[in-house]
Amino acid sequence: MSSASESGGRAQQMRAKAQELKDAGERATDPEERKRLQDTANRLTEESEQTGGKGSDDRGMNPL
Repeated sequence: MSSASESGGRAQQMRAKAQELKDAGERATDPEERKRLQDTANRLTEESEQTGGKGSDDRGMNPL
């Protein structure tokens, strides 16, 4: 069970970082920088969903 909570914590950290990158992308004035930041945020969001689910959303979560 410790492994599950570690995965959930890591996924939460990844989602927080993705949100920071998304926000930075919205503030970026350079279109290439904006795209790079948004792409990285999207990748982290996808990885966090695979790592620990979507927070309160149970899809993809192992019930065991």
